[in-house]
Amino acid sequence: MDGGTLLNHSAMCTSVENCTQVTWFFLLGLTEQEGLKGTLFVLFLFIYLVTLMGNLGMIILIHTEPRLHTPMYFFLSVLAFMDFCFSTMDTPILLENFLTSSQSISFVGCVAQMALMTFLGLSECLLLAIMAYDRFVAICHPLLYHTIMSQPLCLQLVAATWTASVAISALQIGYIFKLPYCGPNIIDHYFCDMPPVLQLACADTAEVEVIISSSSVLIFLFTITTILVSYAYVLVTICRMHSLEAQSKALSTCTSHLTIICLWYGTIIFMYAQPSSLNSMEQNKYVSVFYTVVIPMLNPLIYSLRNKDVKSALKRRYLGKLPS
Repeated sequence: MDGGTLLNHSAMCTSVENCTQVTWFFLLGLTEQEGLKGTLFVLFLFIYLVTLMGNLGMIILIHTEPRLHTPMYFFLSVLAFMDFCFSTMDTPILLENFLTSSQSISFVGCVAQMALMTFLGLSECLLLAIMAYDRFVAICHPLLYHTIMSQPLCLQLVAATWTASVAISALQIGYIFKLPYCGPNIIDHYFCDMPPVLQLACADTAEVEVIISSSSVLIFLFTITTILVSYAYVLVTICRMHSLEAQSKALSTCTSHLTIICLWYGTIIFMYAQPSSLNSMEQNKYVSVFYTVVIPMLNPLIYSLRNKDVKSALKRRYLGKLPS
């Protein structure tokens, strides 16, 4: 790559007014160790294929199996679709980075990539909260479950989730890319993530960081409060059940969802609750692989391995066996 192509700190303009706007960014990728790239390419290609097959298989199974035509599995199919999109947005870029020394992306492409990744991340947070509310209604108000969680309401909740995610991501991305970017243009990441891109701005980012943090914290508090309150009621209801079989059945419908919540929010808290520093930025690049690549692969596996209804449907649909 031509050394004059990559801008550096010495090329930064002395005033924002005289800045020449960066039109291209260069992604350094996940690692610069050439000896690891071939092995990592094979590993992440395998993960990507498993992710595609798992999520597409889950969507097809839910929509073709009549016994899974319930609100719970409708939300699960939406989650699988978003995981499919998340992985497709992210993993091919990572694979390409393993084959090249660095990868260029246009300014507009960087904006679009960050907007889509932010939208999908926010949507997943909100959808997990809706799924927690769904479990609350199913266990605490079983006789009214299908009345409350009607098909129109389920569609409205998903539409509201996507609408809110579009609005918040547009707000955050709008503020980020209103800042001037005149150099450097090297992103130490494998995709256009917010923290490494903000580091390249040729202006004070404090106000933008406050806006992004505030909106993200509000979403986090809203979703985590909904989840905690919903499962608090669920736990109280389960404890009041006199039948151990009923308790076990109620818990089994929640364990898969709780596992996914712990994985998703545990990773986000670990990633964003640390103080900003060069070390944490480098660490976050690797942690982001977990929530953008690994979790989308794990979600359908968790539901298929821990859910009796899904396992029975898989046996009927793909193995031609009836549940025992």
